[in-house]
Amino acid sequence: MSNPPSPDRILIFDTTLRDGEQSPGATLNVEEKLVIAKQLARLGVDIIEAGFPFASPGDFEAVQKIAREVGTETGPTICGLARATKGDIERAGEAIKPAVKGRIHTFLATSDIHMQYKLRKSREEVLAIAPEMVAYAKTFTHDVEFSPEDAGRSDPEFLYQVLEAAIAAGATTVNIPDTVGYLTPSEFGDLIRGIKANVPNIDQAVISVHGHNDLGMAVANFLEAVKAGARQLECTINGIGERAGNAALEELVMAMHVRRAFYNPFLGRPAESEEPLTAIDTRQIYKTSRLVSNLTGMFVQPNKAIVGANAFAHESGIHQDGVLKNKLTYEIMDAQSIGLTDNQIVLGKHSGRNAFRTRLQELGYELDDQALNRAFLRFKELADKKKEITDWDIESIVNDETRQTPEHFHLDLVQVSCGDSAKPTATVTIRTPDGQELMDAAIGTGPVDAVYKAINRVVDIPNQLIEFSVQSVTEGIDALGEVTIRIRHGDRVFSGHAANTDIVVASAHAYLHALNRLYTALQTGQAIHPQRETVTASL
Repeated sequence: MSNPPSPDRILIFDTTLRDGEQSPGATLNVEEKLVIAKQLARLGVDIIEAGFPFASPGDFEAVQKIAREVGTETGPTICGLARATKGDIERAGEAIKPAVKGRIHTFLATSDIHMQYKLRKSREEVLAIAPEMVAYAKTFTHDVEFSPEDAGRSDPEFLYQVLEAAIAAGATTVNIPDTVGYLTPSEFGDLIRGIKANVPNIDQAVISVHGHNDLGMAVANFLEAVKAGARQLECTINGIGERAGNAALEELVMAMHVRRAFYNPFLGRPAESEEPLTAIDTRQIYKTSRLVSNLTGMFVQPNKAIVGANAFAHESGIHQDGVLKNKLTYEIMDAQSIGLTDNQIVLGKHSGRNAFRTRLQELGYELDDQALNRAFLRFKELADKKKEITDWDIESIVNDETRQTPEHFHLDLVQVSCGDSAKPTATVTIRTPDGQELMDAAIGTGPVDAVYKAINRVVDIPNQLIEFSVQSVTEGIDALGEVTIRIRHGDRVFSGHAANTDIVVASAHAYLHALNRLYTALQTGQAIHPQRETVTASL
């Protein structure tokens, strides 16, 4: 049984694996989702929305596996999303069943524009369906969350009626989504206050909020909602998600951490109380951010709040002087509070496998023997090229080697010839899904372009390269380079990521990674989207 929600703490509902995965190109496979879920548990989130089980067999498997391995007695609640139909709810109920604490999150649109054009249902029909499906979800788990989709553009009086009916049917959490990122902070706050004042049984459910960042106000909206009485925040790591993304978990948590004295009174505490407002272990934030960025291929811009590369950098001479004298002059939080520590030399080329495993465990990684062997071989290769191996290097290696994209096409060789007076030429050898080893060569405008053209001559899958980025893991000319690319096929985007001291080699592996994702999608078909597709399942 789930513990009753604490009224004096903010619950963190992480939807990175569901809404975050809907970012173009951010598709994750089962093993990658499990890796992220385990890190989210270490981070201390209260609820993990692990996916949309009805979407595809892969999504169902991921939710079920996370429920089994992460949804332990001491772990977070594992949640599955379901449209307000019996088929969706049954699938979600089956997927979360292995979790000690399982939740079904069902939703139904309540705005006139959604009801008319998407659902093609009347207000009366929606008002009947919502409580019926909540009650049906209660037959699978006592913990049911209901969302009136597009609540921000719904008629308030009708919204109050739907919420009252959903709570009466057994909803223990009611989520108020700003589905299209339309509201301003004052409007969002007024919406929550109106719900508290006009839904008679609202004290029987936790008020949650979900919002998108289309106008750049998602985090501000959520913080205003907290002041108005919301006690659950639905957010994602790095703010990834549909369109402009979701409210960023790290920004919300650190805003309430740094400005605790300001937010304490809204939770009925003395301003000076030192009790945390959330259960998040803030020292896990930076590691979680990097893990999600690497596995999804969603690059974190340098000026991103909290986790961006420049978040704790000071360029101005005046700022540097002030920080050297006292950090409080220009820093409102300590970099170590989010787990960002100075790079330390931790291992060298003479370090053994046990020392490597021990260091990984200290960093929070638990690898099986096969993954450990792959990562250790990469570590030894890197140690022969670099004098100083840092924690960041190790994390990059582990994230690269534990990425479980099916390897239909394998890169056996990449060789490049280029110079200021030569035409860049690349030769590649690739092992195809049927076991053939094919070699080809191409000329390009640069070495990476030549490599990609050579790969395309072997892997004949039409696509368009829409993004290519390189970033250094650490400083120095011998640093690992991380390459992230995104390719488009039809209306879908696929990402690829790889790390190597040679960025041309990393580029080749990142491209093959993306092509393997694309090939897998072509073989298995496309998953359905929870908010854009409707079904006619019996109610």
